[in-house]
This record gives sequence, C-alpha cells and structure tokens, in this order.
Amino acid sequence: MIKDADGRLLLIRRGHEPAAGLWSLPGGRIEPGETDEQAVRREVLEETNLTVECRRLLGRVRLPGTAGTVMEVSDYLAVVTGGELAAGDDAADARWVTAADLAGLPLTSGLAGYLTAWGAYPA
Repeated sequence: MIKDADGRLLLIRRGHEPAAGLWSLPGGRIEPGETDEQAVRREVLEETNLTVECRRLLGRVRLPGTAGTVMEVSDYLAVVTGGELAAGDDAADARWVTAADLAGLPLTSGLAGYLTAWGAYPA
C-alpha cells in the first residue's frame, strides 16, 4: 500500500487474470531467491514506474487464483522514493485515488475490507 503526500492511495487496474479489469494494489509473485521486500520494490517498479522503500507488513490474506489455486498475499506499506507514475507490465492503468474515488471503482474481491480492517485506508 502506497499513499502520496495528499493521502491518496496508489491503485493499478489489473491487465491480466486473475481479476483482469479490476483495481487493486500493485503487486505480484515473489521470484526464487527474493525477499518480500525485494519483490515489493520490483513489482511496484514494473507496474507503476515508481521506486519505493518497503516498510512494515500490513497483513496477509488468502485469495482465490486461477484454475482453483489459492494465492497467499502479503501486503506491505511502502513509500515512494522516485520515478514518475506510469502503468507498465501487467497493469492496464495506474492512478492515485481518494477515499471517494475508491468507493466508485470496481475493486478486487475484499480489498476495501482488508484495507479498512488493517487501519490502512481510508485515512
């Protein structure tokens, strides 16, 4: 989870399954040999063109994947340290959103609830 100086949340619109077309936090798979923190930095850069510093773990969830698989997702707080926002890799779009914007977007299943439960958003 990444917020800008105005408190807006960074979301990407997923370009591929699972959940293609829905809005979510930037993220993806951990590559062999990577730490969670390294994966956060790489995935955010690939999907948004932003460099980040990974901070604390917000929470973990299990979500349905493709073909009956289950994804274990760890969401971290991160802070932008450079770059200019631009969608890339498997993100169809990327944008900063307010709490009001968030309510009107088609989000991945459970995202709003997880963010609220973790006290992460809206804030």
